[in-house]
Amino acid sequence: MGKVISIANQKGGVGKTTTAVNLSASIAVTERRVLLVDIDPQANATTGLSGQARKSVYDVLIGNTDIKDAIIPTELSYLFFVPSSLSLAGAEVELVDMKNRESILKSKIDSVRNDYDYIFIDSPPSLGLLTINGLVAANSVLVPIQCEFYAMEGLSRLFSTITRIRNSLNPNLDIEGILFTMLDMRPLLSREVRGEVERHFKNSVLRATIPRNIRLAEAPSFGKPALLYDVRSKGARAYFELAEEFLLRNN
Repeated sequence: MGKVISIANQKGGVGKTTTAVNLSASIAVTERRVLLVDIDPQANATTGLSGQARKSVYDVLIGNTDIKDAIIPTELSYLFFVPSSLSLAGAEVELVDMKNRESILKSKIDSVRNDYDYIFIDSPPSLGLLTINGLVAANSVLVPIQCEFYAMEGLSRLFSTITRIRNSLNPNLDIEGILFTMLDMRPLLSREVRGEVERHFKNSVLRATIPRNIRLAEAPSFGKPALLYDVRSKGARAYFELAEEFLLRNN
């Protein structure tokens, strides 16, 4: 049965979607079957994989289509994904009155878990009902953060939410790791924030880090993960290193 990993941070602009797309792609090239589920209404992961389909995760969540009918292939043989759409923006309102509203995504994903080695969920930059669905469906949470002033505050809020989810909806939810993204260790603030995070969450901090990289930033505009856009770029290599660490942890 495949492992489900929610990639979450209530703060936007921390490299969450970049991590979802590029980690998924980097694991897929090792010939593990990977499914990426985009539950962010901004649909950036969908754009980053050139995804266009008549059915989206919105249709899956409200019961209009089976998740298997929404899954589409990518340029990588072992990577598949469920696209998002702008319609998802209103889904939280529609989900409120539905039975077992926090676990709808889990029930959909459980029906295809045996078909994949890893299933990644790209969550919205908020702690609303969609993100909660992602956390309830997941075995673990991967948290991308930047080395900036509000990083610790954001981590504390997210970890409080994870604790509440464990206590009420998903007792087996683990921390996959904290990932430093868009990292530049030259500013003093970056070094101080990284040190503070490592002191407070040392057992959760991943060794791999993701640097600021122009090729990594350009790749989504071409609808490709970095390894297909420029495999020799620092960004692509960094995600290969992250994939290697992830697979070692999950071996």
